[in-house]
Amino acid sequence: MTNSYDTGRLNLPFVGISTFGKRPYVEDWDKLDADVAILGAPFDAGTQWRSGARFGPRAVREASTLFSFGHGGAYDHEDDATYLPNTVGIVDMGDADIIHTDTVGSHRNIETGVRAALAAGALPVTIGGDHSINIPCIRAFDGQGDIHVLQIDAHLDFVDERHGVRHGHGNPMRRAAEQDYVTGLTQVGIRNVSSTAREGYEDARAMGSDILSVRQARAMGPRAVIEHIPEGARVYITIDIDAFCPSIAPGTGTPSHGGFLYYDVLEMLQEVARRNDIVGIDLVEVAPDYDPTGSTAILAAQVLMNLLGFIFHARGM
Repeated sequence: MTNSYDTGRLNLPFVGISTFGKRPYVEDWDKLDADVAILGAPFDAGTQWRSGARFGPRAVREASTLFSFGHGGAYDHEDDATYLPNTVGIVDMGDADIIHTDTVGSHRNIETGVRAALAAGALPVTIGGDHSINIPCIRAFDGQGDIHVLQIDAHLDFVDERHGVRHGHGNPMRRAAEQDYVTGLTQVGIRNVSSTAREGYEDARAMGSDILSVRQARAMGPRAVIEHIPEGARVYITIDIDAFCPSIAPGTGTPSHGGFLYYDVLEMLQEVARRNDIVGIDLVEVAPDYDPTGSTAILAAQVLMNLLGFIFHARGM
């Protein structure tokens, strides 16, 4: 007996070109026609310690081929649901053009890519790169209406300025909070020694941030954490891979022990996708050279695939 999906090429994960999930590549951003548009942002000049996240988009795309068997969607027996059926259109835009040593120009090109996805009515999903790439991603939402930012991260990233630097990977949440269309931030996973000083935490709370550590989030449970986000808010999600414990995600520039495990994050993402409208996503700080096993990139790809599944299942797709 032949299964319904045994038609055409088998197209195994290790065959072919590594677009995200082996979905179609669209080079001309004026011709985007999809529900989801994946953009690579291989910029890591904003790092304060170990670089290497410029190779994150390539590694996450490679890892995502593991989840590309194309059986008409991914069936989850626990949820009794099929996620990402063929009716959900996902395309890969390729990468924003990065100009070495030029933060302003590189960020401008990333912003152009996110704006192109939004103009096409697609959900923009940006793969970094260091966390500074969130700055142009959020700027692209100018004129798109109010948004709330859910940050899952080890670090607060709320530095205003340090030695003249305002657009590095320690600044993005401060830059987001300054936008009048960002109505608040929920910052989850923040822990241990941080790159942000005490006054940064005070500023964050004064500017509308709700800050939760890993231990606080675990004590509350995923549903209670997500209930900190206003009901009805349109949510932009930014995920720093160092939110996860380096025991499962060592491939990052600034690892911080005591982080989340897989289901800690997955269940929060499932809750927010059920409860709120998700309008944009970025996942940052995968630096594959620090993880010879490749498991960090696989984790990143799996998180993104599951999150997209939850979002479109909530939309009835």
